[in-house]
Amino acid sequence: MTRLTSEIWVAAYLTRCRLATIPAFIVQKGDATAGAVIVKLNTLDGNAVSYQRSFDLMTGERKWVVLIEGGEAEVDASIASQRGFDPDLWVIEIEDRAGRHLLDEPGLD
Repeated sequence: MTRLTSEIWVAAYLTRCRLATIPAFIVQKGDATAGAVIVKLNTLDGNAVSYQRSFDLMTGERKWVVLIEGGEAEVDASIASQRGFDPDLWVIEIEDRAGRHLLDEPGLD
C-alpha cells in the first residue's frame, strides 16, 4: 500500500477541517515527505489536547492517540519539547469549542 506524503496528508486534513467549518492552521511546517504530525486541539477555554499518530506493532494499525491534555500552556510546552528533538515535525492547530478534530473519521489514520 502506498503511503501519502506528510504534506499531502496535511493539505487533505486542512481541507476537511475547512469543509466542516473548523479553523485549522499550520503552526510548524515539517518534512514534506515523511515528517511526523501532531494535531493540537485548542478548545478556546484555556485547555488543549495534542494528538499524535501511533503504530501498533501487533496489528499494524495506525491510530491517533492523546500525547498530552490539560492547560494550553502545558500542552504548548510539550509540543515545543517535541519540536526540539524532531525538526521534521508538523504541528497543526485546531480551534473548536465543541472539541471537534475529525481524526476519528475514516481515512485520517
